[in-house]
Amino acid sequence: MITASEPSWITPFAGLSPRCIGKPLTTLRRDGADVVHRGRPWRLPLEDRALLVTAYWRNNLTLRQLAPLFGVSKSTAGRVINHLGPLLALQPRKRFAKDTVLIVDGALIPISDHTIAERSKNYRYATNHQVVIDADTHLVVVVGQPLAGNRNDCKAWEESGAKAAVGKTLTVADGGYPGTGLVIPHRRERGQSELPDRKEEHNKSHKQVRARIEHVFARMKTWKILRDCRLKDDGVHHAVSAIAHLYNLALTG
Repeated sequence: MITASEPSWITPFAGLSPRCIGKPLTTLRRDGADVVHRGRPWRLPLEDRALLVTAYWRNNLTLRQLAPLFGVSKSTAGRVINHLGPLLALQPRKRFAKDTVLIVDGALIPISDHTIAERSKNYRYATNHQVVIDADTHLVVVVGQPLAGNRNDCKAWEESGAKAAVGKTLTVADGGYPGTGLVIPHRRERGQSELPDRKEEHNKSHKQVRARIEHVFARMKTWKILRDCRLKDDGVHHAVSAIAHLYNLALTG
């Protein structure tokens, strides 16, 4: 069976070093995740439960496949994921330095729960998650509430709560955010064949900066649940937010 007491299991199944996975355990204990309440106690220690949840997100196994690896029933594995998932979620940054530059983009997460998803531009049922990163450190600082995948980014920016979380901090975005006050690329005006050199140069540097968030998305999607999510209701939001937290831990070591 897989257990966190054997460090060699952690990296292959969780995608994190033993040191990285130890950091959220401290927070979980502080938040009371290991306190024994009334009823039957958890069969697995907190370390193994955290490994189970991260292994589930990392490999996108079904509960029928995952449970035997940890020596528990399918229903127990589901309860562990539902319990620890929200507790591992990223805590959005509340304050930003004056010179901070942020980058925002919408991440489309394919999902099986059609009650909260709609067909997106890639013709799959998906949810739109507004993700904000620090342009300097590449750390995720905000993950907005999920919206239907057919919602355009300029609407999702406000409705997801990402705009309120960022406040007036300078934020860079792509051309899908017109009229939002964000820093977006210059566009040709009607009747204009090409942009002035100054604006072309600005667009080039803008593209290089904004590409950083695409690199973040690529790294986050090494957690395979973000490629085809079977979770329902708030499960997809908890998964995206927690994976953003785990990505930050992996980046900072």
